[in-house]
Amino acid sequence: MVEKTNNSSFNKAMKSLNSLEVSFARLRVGMANKARLKVYKKLASLLRNRFSLMNALDIMYGSITDNGKNPSEPMAIAIASWGKSLQNGYAFSDALKGWAPSRERLMLSVGDMSDLESALLNLIKVAEGTEKMLKPIIGAIAYPSFLLLMSVLVIYAIGAYMVPPMEEAAPNARWSGTARDLVDVSHWIQKNWLLAFSFFPALFITIYATIGIWTGPTRAAIDNCPPWSLYKMFMGITWLLSLSALIRGGVPISVALASLRKDSNRYLKERIDRAMDFIKNGDNLGQALSKSKLDFPDKEIVADLRIYAELDNFEEALDKLANDWLDESAEAVETKASVLNMVAMFAISGIIAWAVFGVFEMQDQITSAMG
Repeated sequence: MVEKTNNSSFNKAMKSLNSLEVSFARLRVGMANKARLKVYKKLASLLRNRFSLMNALDIMYGSITDNGKNPSEPMAIAIASWGKSLQNGYAFSDALKGWAPSRERLMLSVGDMSDLESALLNLIKVAEGTEKMLKPIIGAIAYPSFLLLMSVLVIYAIGAYMVPPMEEAAPNARWSGTARDLVDVSHWIQKNWLLAFSFFPALFITIYATIGIWTGPTRAAIDNCPPWSLYKMFMGITWLLSLSALIRGGVPISVALASLRKDSNRYLKERIDRAMDFIKNGDNLGQALSKSKLDFPDKEIVADLRIYAELDNFEEALDKLANDWLDESAEAVETKASVLNMVAMFAISGIIAWAVFGVFEMQDQITSAMG
């Protein structure tokens, strides 16, 4: 099924827009992962039904703009820009420059000359897998973090509002035991409340800022502890899914690793570089990852890769391994999230119990002092 399209339609659409509108659209579309994914799905569907790429973009442009009535929609501007680039002889992956992350363009470049529909489907698979992992990981970190901040708030409330009136009721009392600990905490929290409230946010910001750039032996050792273990799992899965998609597209392993390295942070680059050093010396992917001694992406996965890398149908085995690990990891993250939530609940319950017990002891010691 083929439709005709006006080859100058996208050029006209882009000429009617100013640079500010285009820049704003680039920003919006670049941040709208779900919207881009939706467009990729529609595009793959149209290609599957034997539309040409240009016809498919023309149909989608008409749908988004309501036949040209709303040409300023960010995604419509994006599609018009892609169409214009295609008309000027650029490949589709190149047309997406500035509109989509480089990793998406890398995965689509595999299909530019062979099978764009399959490349789009692989990209969708990786994006959905990443999203599937991201939600439980955020949940695993967010709720315990909230409870930790609540525990600080509880300690502050007790130290600032409950303990001082009781001290005033018995100025000559000699506090002991838990009561003394509570009084000491009260004095400290009143003097250092800013430090108390900023400690956990500062810790979270530090972890967030360094989690993608911290490398070396110490990082490799701490990768087994949350939240770094969760980050390692997330990066490992997205890397393995992307690698599988590229290899299925016919890209050699060494080229796929080098391509993925370009869009990686320092953490992932260290792991790719270690593996590439051994691959250059003749090792297969599993052997290279094993000799790297970083247990990346996962110790069990590395052991499986050492076996699968010798098989004739390695591409299919790698794809199945990546997707099986995705499903297993989602369940593993939920389990870890439950454990972290339980630990955080016990922590805040213990703090509240300690504070309540300390208040009761203060009341007993006030009664004794007044007697």
